[in-house]
Amino acid sequence: MKIGMLLLTILCILATGGAIYLLGGIDSAQIAVWLEAVGIWSPFIYIALYVVATVLVLPSTVLNLTGGAVFGAVWGTLWTSLAAIIAAIVAFTFTRTVGRETIAKRLSGRWQAMDAEVRQGGLFYMFAIRLVPIMPYGLVNFAAGLTSISFKDYVLGTTIGTVPSVLPFVLLGSSGLKALNTGDVLPLVGALALTGILVGGSTWYRRRTLLNKAAKALHKSEELGNQD
Repeated sequence: MKIGMLLLTILCILATGGAIYLLGGIDSAQIAVWLEAVGIWSPFIYIALYVVATVLVLPSTVLNLTGGAVFGAVWGTLWTSLAAIIAAIVAFTFTRTVGRETIAKRLSGRWQAMDAEVRQGGLFYMFAIRLVPIMPYGLVNFAAGLTSISFKDYVLGTTIGTVPSVLPFVLLGSSGLKALNTGDVLPLVGALALTGILVGGSTWYRRRTLLNKAAKALHKSEELGNQD
């Protein structure tokens, strides 16, 4: 499990670094021209591409950075969050309807642990797991459909967890492009700090949740022992 998390972390770092490097070759003036040419369809095109990429379980970090670079911090956060939530609903609905057997075979032996945690509190679990940036967003969408979580808790947990999780990377994409074009690195430093806070905060929250569960299980076993 630790090796898997380490590999996911390395993949996330490499994807982020590669995306930032590629964003360095983007001309902000050219982006403005492209957005003006596409008009009101630009957000819809971005959302459609984001949904398709997420359903194909491609790294969402790259998409979040791109949203910031193309649309800026505010609109990038809005469109990226909306796209991520739509993709999450699409994948979850697919698993719950026509794709359950196929997804269950592909994720055999890996989604049961997730279901066990969901049973302890689906909404809060979904919120917490959305905050972990190294967790493959698309994979979680499909796996959640196999668990016992309700659609309401899934959508609500996903919504409140997705917005703060994409924000640092959208800011990173937006400020990174600005820093490369103007040399102003202060917003970039702030975005990196916010990303670090997200990673550290989500890790702390997950560990705290696991410790609380372990403590409750120990307390329950002690009570049963005293009854005997």
